[in-house]
Amino acid sequence: MDLYSEVVGAPIDDVEAPVEKGEGAETNGNSTQVASSVMPASASVDERLTRRAKRPSKYLTKHLNKEGSSSPNGQNSGGEGSSLVNGVRTVKNLRRPRNGYGRGLPKKGGAGGKGVWGKPGIELDAPEVMDEKDPNYDSDSLDNGDVRIETIVPQLTHSEINKHLEPIILEYYSHGDTKEVALALEDYNFGENRYLIAVVAIELAMDHKPSNREMTSVLLSDLYQHYLTEREMEKALDQLLRNLPDLVLDTPDAPIILGNYIARSVADDTLAPRFLQNYQGKVECDLAKQALARADVLLSMKHGMTRLDNVWGVGGGLRPVTSLVRSMGLLLQEYLISDDTKEAARCLQELEVPHFHHELVYESFVMALEANNEETENSVVKLLKSFYSSTIVTPDQMKNGIYRVLDDLDDICLDVPNAAMYLERLGGKCKIAGLIDEAMLQKCNAARGRKRFVSEGDGGRFKD
Repeated sequence: MDLYSEVVGAPIDDVEAPVEKGEGAETNGNSTQVASSVMPASASVDERLTRRAKRPSKYLTKHLNKEGSSSPNGQNSGGEGSSLVNGVRTVKNLRRPRNGYGRGLPKKGGAGGKGVWGKPGIELDAPEVMDEKDPNYDSDSLDNGDVRIETIVPQLTHSEINKHLEPIILEYYSHGDTKEVALALEDYNFGENRYLIAVVAIELAMDHKPSNREMTSVLLSDLYQHYLTEREMEKALDQLLRNLPDLVLDTPDAPIILGNYIARSVADDTLAPRFLQNYQGKVECDLAKQALARADVLLSMKHGMTRLDNVWGVGGGLRPVTSLVRSMGLLLQEYLISDDTKEAARCLQELEVPHFHHELVYESFVMALEANNEETENSVVKLLKSFYSSTIVTPDQMKNGIYRVLDDLDDICLDVPNAAMYLERLGGKCKIAGLIDEAMLQKCNAARGRKRFVSEGDGGRFKD
């Protein structure tokens, strides 16, 4: 049992009684033996509780300081009282837990207790108080709350706008998402030159396919009122009318294309109809007059606003299959009348369906089989040879189209009974023109089946 527990277990009267040397106390300075000599064995439970409440260590320290200390600090060298007081103070001031647990470390990491500085390093987290009367106060400091920092994006020049907008619009032609374009434009500061977005978009569309021009019209319509205003659209089209002499050098059809864009903008409600009226009698450039006249014609025709939705046509990837089949059928009928391969090639390329050219081969073969005359077969072979030589129709598309004819030959024979024989003749002409190889020719010949004679003794005449 340690010193503190022995003192706590002593009666209050005995603690306040003077401590004298007796027979039961030894003089070797052992405080534990002195404390045990003043402890009676007949202490009751109530007295123990009272002693614990009154903290007898204070009484013991006070009594020993009065009786056994002669110095102001209460230290008596060699005395029993001084050793007892020092022992009590040592036990009292211990910071280690008294419950028998713990590692003997200070409570709360050294941050607890009265008059301490706190846990080491806590001063780093203390809030800094700014006082205007402080000699170190800086009126230009950023922590005062009267200074606000904002990100400033410099305004782009004309050359920088062209440099940044071109990859954004070209990427838009790949994914077709106008929201991605709007998000990309928010990273730049165009300032007063925001109208150049429409200028650059239309100039790039002039060098691309009609489907890309349609996508550009959709982009300008989606950016209207969210990123472009009517005034900026008018300024952009006015700038394009002034640039027509330079645009014609790269795009000969620039006046027609620009006129289509003006009419389409009016149909999309991104441009007021008065735009055309403001230029009447005020334009001297012939190219600008041609563009304005084109827009006026498109807007003046019957149901013009509705038809302008398809002023650029519909791209091949967006058109239904039935529409493509009908367009290719009309293309072949027009070619058989005009015999103009260049016009047929232009119409086929405007459809923008290189993956669907096997339909043209299929429709041309079926048309030749149904016509059943040499002139139509020769015209079809001439057209296919022109497409094959210019790589408009690839060899794979040519084979796929002929395979489709072979697969549907039974259905074709319902309308044309001698279709198998006509196919054999047409295949020979295609082989001479270099459109198919020998293996494909054998398949065309095998489609006729076994040759049968009309009867015995007919002179070898085949059954028609």
